[in-house]
Amino acid sequence: MIIPVRCFSCGTLIGGKWEKFKEEVESGKDPKKVLDSLGLKNYCCRTMFITQVDLLDKVSRFKIQSVDEA
Repeated sequence: MIIPVRCFSCGTLIGGKWEKFKEEVESGKDPKKVLDSLGLKNYCCRTMFITQVDLLDKVSRFKIQSVDEA
């Protein structure tokens, strides 16, 4: 849902690169070239970006019910 700050596998900082990646891909650029330009060379880091599904808008519609309300 939200891109993590660091890659789960290698620990590389990736959180700050997500917005740039998203903008570039939405404008029609090739994801491979965008990842290369961002300096993401490791497969694990690239996988974090390619497999990311933005579900925040869908999930935020639901109210969290506390234990006291149940």
